[in-house]
Amino acid sequence: MFDLIIANGSVLDGTGAPARQADLGIKDGKIAAIGRLEAEGPVLDARGMTVTPGFLDIHRHGDLAIFRPGFGELELRQGLTTIINGNCGLSAAPFGPAHREEILRYLSPVIGTDLAVPGDSMAAYLRAARALDLPLHVGMLAGAGVIRADLVGYRGGSLSNEEYRALHARIERALADGALGISLGLGYAPECFYDTQGLIRALEPLAGSTIPVTVHMRDEGTAVPDSVEEMCRLATALRCPVEISHLKCIGRENWGIKIPRVLARLQQAVDEGLDLRWDVYPYTAGSTQLLHILPPEVLEGGTEALCRRLKDPLWRERIFRRFEEGEDFNNISRLVGWDNILLSTLRQPENLPLQGLSIAQAARQLGQAPEACALDLLAAEHGTITMIDFITCEQDIAAILRTDRVSVISDSTYPTGGKPHPRLYGNFVRLIEKYVYQDRVLTLAQAVHKMTGAPARALGLTQKGVLAVGKDADINLFDPAALHEAGTYLDPARMAQGMDTVLVMGCPVLRGGQLTGKTPGRVLCREER
Repeated sequence: MFDLIIANGSVLDGTGAPARQADLGIKDGKIAAIGRLEAEGPVLDARGMTVTPGFLDIHRHGDLAIFRPGFGELELRQGLTTIINGNCGLSAAPFGPAHREEILRYLSPVIGTDLAVPGDSMAAYLRAARALDLPLHVGMLAGAGVIRADLVGYRGGSLSNEEYRALHARIERALADGALGISLGLGYAPECFYDTQGLIRALEPLAGSTIPVTVHMRDEGTAVPDSVEEMCRLATALRCPVEISHLKCIGRENWGIKIPRVLARLQQAVDEGLDLRWDVYPYTAGSTQLLHILPPEVLEGGTEALCRRLKDPLWRERIFRRFEEGEDFNNISRLVGWDNILLSTLRQPENLPLQGLSIAQAARQLGQAPEACALDLLAAEHGTITMIDFITCEQDIAAILRTDRVSVISDSTYPTGGKPHPRLYGNFVRLIEKYVYQDRVLTLAQAVHKMTGAPARALGLTQKGVLAVGKDADINLFDPAALHEAGTYLDPARMAQGMDTVLVMGCPVLRGGQLTGKTPGRVLCREER
């Protein structure tokens, strides 16, 4: 006797295999049988629908969002049954009181600051998460950036032997507490202050393990081939899984040129035995802190030191020259222009009329040069501005999507206020609507695999991502042709459309397009993946 039978559906099992007609029998939250099944229990008729594993987003920044009222609807309506937070080295735990205020200020454009969540340890954070009524599964990576900042703040330079030992102890503790892996943000402070050898040394606790490290690379523009080479060195030295986060190449002068080189190098590394994987979001625009436009040396010492530099005439001239000439960092203003960097979240009342404008537009309105406008706004807002930046091209996205070891992610941030990136609401239906049906970059089976089996394998989530006997019954039912991303850059906060039914652990959390209010979601930890 099954708890539920999903009958008559077109099943895509998440492996990339073609669809087949089959029934799924669910018992105790697991898939108990697949095939032609007798009606031994309640039946959910999936005739005319595609049945897939629930989608996984292994790169999200919902660390605090899971504690907010109403969490889950925008995720479920695009078919997400598992999300992984704590990415880019920017996790809400673990860090203690020594540098707490500075860390929270740095994190706020990405995860928000509206809630006080226990974060002194990964164990404390995960205990608080387990106390929630969750409609879908959540997991956490431990951000190596906040772990370093907890130890030495936003100081530049190398760590001492004693500091490395303390760093290793903090990493080991976070993993023992249940973090699924370690995340890096080499484009952000303080991890941008590591050289390659220092980075390898910082991650020594992962050496020879199956624990994944996910990496926002040091440079995603002109020097992206060098960044990929650094990832190959990292994977060679550590002998552990390395996931390159949101692979891209910023800048029109690089489009269609650097990504083919990078993909060839990655395939060569995989052929040589390195455990490298990568992921991509299906948009030509990204979204992160506006601080990301600045050269690394400006970020040293934390936000207060940064704001002093932004107001200092000598430092301002130095930064202006770096904007004009700098090629040794992600010089986004030079690569894409001030017209392509939008101010998406501002907090000071006098600046709110500028929200949604490009920096070039804001500068014209204020009668300033764009570079001066950017620095003045960052200083006035204490560095907490978010941006949406149009940085890559469809040709490169398509090339990355077609590779075998890629997962689709959203890189969604959850700042409080402002206009979010539309990927927060529509990333996963967009993949099918645009890249399967409109542009025909992928088949439906390929697209589903890149949202299910591929990300589950990347993070070692052995019970997720595939429809097979014994796996968790996280399942989507939908008509692929009905999926629609309703949000836009101008009006992003619109729920995705077309997802009919979503089951988490065999329990319907969305049925007939309506939320059921059920909360079968679990907090995923390393020891119970």
